[in-house]
Amino acid sequence: MTSHVTISPKILYYGTPVVLLSTENEDGTTNISPISSSWALGSYIILGLGLGSQGLENLRHRPECVINLADASLWQQVEALAPLTGRDPMPAYKEELGFRYEPDKFTAANFTRVSSETVRPQRIGECSLQLEAIVRNIRIPEYAQMFAIVETEVTKVHAHKQMVKGEHHINPKAWNPLIYNFRHYYGLGSELGKTYRSET
Repeated sequence: MTSHVTISPKILYYGTPVVLLSTENEDGTTNISPISSSWALGSYIILGLGLGSQGLENLRHRPECVINLADASLWQQVEALAPLTGRDPMPAYKEELGFRYEPDKFTAANFTRVSSETVRPQRIGECSLQLEAIVRNIRIPEYAQMFAIVETEVTKVHAHKQMVKGEHHINPKAWNPLIYNFRHYYGLGSELGKTYRSET
């Protein structure tokens, strides 16, 4: 007898950190796209963005961004962005899902604009980790043409000073990322242990 059952969930967001992606609009303003599909490999961050999003459109024409990582305390501000789009005109599928056009997402979510150092889009002051990055490649997979895989390279890391241990390490005990877990928001629980490669 097995302890598992076969299911068909609508989404597979099995618990990933929330990214607030800053990109530059055509008029020089900054758009914010909340996304939950990202992973890191060395200094490269891979992002998943839906086709039709303003963030993806911006990256195609202006390949710079800031990967702002929200902590758990910001979940309500992140959720304030969820029904908003910076795309005008709005794609039909977003209209059907109840999105509304909002050109100023900083004000809508009560976020603070901070100038970046190596890229043009602005950082989000309330995010404890802010990764400035340039786009290295964008591809739309033939097997799933509803999203794009965006490969970025981090050029500058900004961390809140209360999270920094020594000169160049993030103190994991001080970092509580906002986790998007099957469309619910979570923080982290208590530490269970660490890998043998940890330097802190």
